[in-house]
Amino acid sequence: MHHLADPDTTGSDDEPQVFSVPAGTRADRLDKILAGLLPAHSRNRLQGWIEGGHVLVDGKPGKVRQPVGPGSVLTVWAQSAPEEAAFAPEPVAFDVLADSPDWIVVNKPAGLVTHPGAGNWHGTLLNGLLHRYPELAQVARAGIVHRLDKDTSGLLVVARHERAQTHLVRQLQARTMGRRYLALAHGWAGDGTVDRAIGRDAKVPVRMSVERPVAAKPAVTHYTRLRIGDADGARVSEVECRLETGRTHQIRVHLASLGHPLLADTLYGGKLLADAARQMLHARALRFDDPGGAGECAFEADPPPDMQHVRETITWQP
Repeated sequence: MHHLADPDTTGSDDEPQVFSVPAGTRADRLDKILAGLLPAHSRNRLQGWIEGGHVLVDGKPGKVRQPVGPGSVLTVWAQSAPEEAAFAPEPVAFDVLADSPDWIVVNKPAGLVTHPGAGNWHGTLLNGLLHRYPELAQVARAGIVHRLDKDTSGLLVVARHERAQTHLVRQLQARTMGRRYLALAHGWAGDGTVDRAIGRDAKVPVRMSVERPVAAKPAVTHYTRLRIGDADGARVSEVECRLETGRTHQIRVHLASLGHPLLADTLYGGKLLADAARQMLHARALRFDDPGGAGECAFEADPPPDMQHVRETITWQP
């Protein structure tokens, strides 16, 4: 299928592409005709353009299923996909605990997404890093080597150049990077280790699972009870967790598998106790070998005010 003119395929909001459907073309749905004219774009994306009013047929807004045939004139305003603008610098609030020529240690607030993805293309930590440290545009994933869940607060390290990123990723792979978390969990937990592979839940894709995982990967969490108490008539434990691996939702899944889901972690059975409004998990300590050769780097950060408030609300045993 061909068009009469050779439009600017980059397009913009101001300069539409104009096509004339060639003679001899079999009449078909607008989205199918458009897919033949613009093969670089998926049918799904083109349907979004049509539904958004960005495609005219003979000067009138088009409909996805309307029949289009030879001689019809299509006017198309190409729209950027959200992921194409995901790596844009944006002013985003987060605290930098320390930095060096090789790395940045961030104290991420709860509620901030680490890396752009479906449903969160803007306003992430990555966008904020690119705004505050423009040189990170030259590093894959803006230097991010490990993530924290949106509603988990605390420490993570970012590499400022490719060599440092490789160095830090190898420490993660070798399980030599130290990461300790503070968790508030249901029930009275003990001490121990969970060594259970984690994968996507076969029935609920937004969840991870140790019971029915898809494409499971090894996962090891060491946990230590710090103190026990009561909140709203329920037993509660304060637990320190040390990660060997870093799988998605690892601590949340592993503690829930023991019958100790995190307070307010409703995805894994946690309840809203003691004024907890988000999963009670904070990455409070981070240790790694300096890529610049300065030896061991170690950092700690206190839990944020919302978690401190929950801790103070709980009645702890002496």
